Amino acid sequence: MSEANPARTGSGEDEVVDLCRDLIRIDTSNYGDHSGPGERAAAEYVAEKLAEVGLEPQIFESHRGRASTVARIEGEDRSRPGLLIHGHTDVVPANAADWTHDPFSGEIADGCVWGRGAVDMKDMDAMTLAVVRDRLRSGRKPPRDVVLAFVADEEAGGTYGARYLVDNHPELFEGVNEAISEVGGFSFTVNEQLRLYLIETAQKGMHWMKLTVDGSAGHGSMIHKDNAITELSEAVGRLGRHKFPVRVTKTLRAFLDELGDALGTELDPENMDDTLAKLGGIAKLIGASMKNTANPTQLGAGYKVNVIPGQATAHVDGRFLPGYEEEFLADLDRILGPRVRREDVHADKALETTFDGALVDAMQSALRAEDPIARAVPYMLSAGTDAKSFDDLGIRGFGFAPLKLPPELDFAGMFHGVDERVPVDGLKFGVRVLDRFLDQC
Repeated sequence: MSEANPARTGSGEDEVVDLCRDLIRIDTSNYGDHSGPGERAAAEYVAEKLAEVGLEPQIFESHRGRASTVARIEGEDRSRPGLLIHGHTDVVPANAADWTHDPFSGEIADGCVWGRGAVDMKDMDAMTLAVVRDRLRSGRKPPRDVVLAFVADEEAGGTYGARYLVDNHPELFEGVNEAISEVGGFSFTVNEQLRLYLIETAQKGMHWMKLTVDGSAGHGSMIHKDNAITELSEAVGRLGRHKFPVRVTKTLRAFLDELGDALGTELDPENMDDTLAKLGGIAKLIGASMKNTANPTQLGAGYKVNVIPGQATAHVDGRFLPGYEEEFLADLDRILGPRVRREDVHADKALETTFDGALVDAMQSALRAEDPIARAVPYMLSAGTDAKSFDDLGIRGFGFAPLKLPPELDFAGMFHGVDERVPVDGLKFGVRVLDRFLDQC
């Protein structure tokens, strides 16, 4: 650790909001095809903030503008395996006309920081920077090495971010065996005596796929029995309406046991409508973690109103539960039928780990120290994160970006939604929890 800037100029709580606003103002929209502005400016911003407190960050550019920043903090005991804290700097696109406040303004209103990335996941990036900068200014080393990775391209599968680093620079993560990142550690208020904090211990796998049907081209005025659009539309309709069966994974069972204990009742995963109705905004997350899903997201065909095209295509966002990939793919082929050609656009594995160990204990302790009615519980993320890439290096990943949220906030609806925002108090709470967590990690 450098002594270049030993003076403490402000706590992490003092600067986390400004850091979050600065990051939101850097447009890192990821359209999935390199047409966005790229993450280079964000990578340079992060590197500058880390260098100011004595670290030696490195920037890695996988494609023009697609840059990630990595740095290592030396811990007190370097013989222990290290901890990775990773966050992505890219965001999904946003249409300013749909928003109450400009999505790239970082405006503060109604006690929240507004903007694209406020919860996905420039809030965690800012909290991490704030905590690290405060600890380094005040000379507080973590118990073990901590590797920081602020990566590109997570919103399009991580090919130009985490996957690039894992495949080309695995030495950066040498000795690391555990990690924390996004979409976990957020609160759900049960009652005045209990607040659950959902820790992500599992996530669904993905098959983003393209569906294609070939037919016979022809004149739009004639009777046509081999219309590719008709065939594809019927298949997509069947898929979009299909109800996949509930599958009880280890993580779902653990979550239901914890929730049932909190509510004082035994929960049946086969009869969850009433339970989900009690979960407010997190019902979307939990409901989607109970079964495989396949949502049509794009359709394409034709070039002129009086021409029947010879081909029609669709794209589908498919997600499967840990242990159920083969079942999922078999169901897809049965539902779609023999005329539909299916090919992966991007595929990745599902993950599941247990809710135990010293790192989990540190999470629970840090949460309870800041919120006496906190109770950490495991859950499965219905989407995926860069933890999939880091898992290939043997790094056990958790979602732990702590936020204490007002009960009325639709947190799940913030992800990729309009008017994304994070409470200012939530950011400051997260800084305090992460700081305590790093003391015990």
